Amino acid sequence: MSSDFPTRFAHIFASLDKSNLNRVSEIYTPDVHFTDPLHDVHGIKAMETYFGELYANVDDLQFEFHQCLTVSEDQGLLRWTMTYRHPRLSGGAAISVNGCSCIFFRDDLVYRHIDYFDAGALLYEHVPLLGSVIRWLKRRLA
Repeated sequence: MSSDFPTRFAHIFASLDKSNLNRVSEIYTPDVHFTDPLHDVHGIKAMETYFGELYANVDDLQFEFHQCLTVSEDQGLLRWTMTYRHPRLSGGAAISVNGCSCIFFRDDLVYRHIDYFDAGALLYEHVPLLGSVIRWLKRRLA
């Protein structure tokens, strides 16, 4: 098992775009299980579909990885910032969200990927009307 796998994974993941989604199979096992606050995806075909829809619905999407750690011989932790632009959110302006990923890998492929991020900061705060309510609630709770 390669101890620098999380860094290699991050490099390939950050290079994904609409034109090279065939690279998904270079970093994930056929039985991959991906979870984030908005999705639960099982299998490489579903993962390719997920990425295809993700990139089709945004004008721009980039990941900047700040830290890639090998936690154990089969687990990594990656800290990142995702920046994207969607034509119907925030007037098409860039939106940046910090998050982290916990990846579990074998034979230099990820079989379990869990993303942690603030779904409100990613999406809900940028939806007209709903965003105003969520921002108000956050201020009241702070």
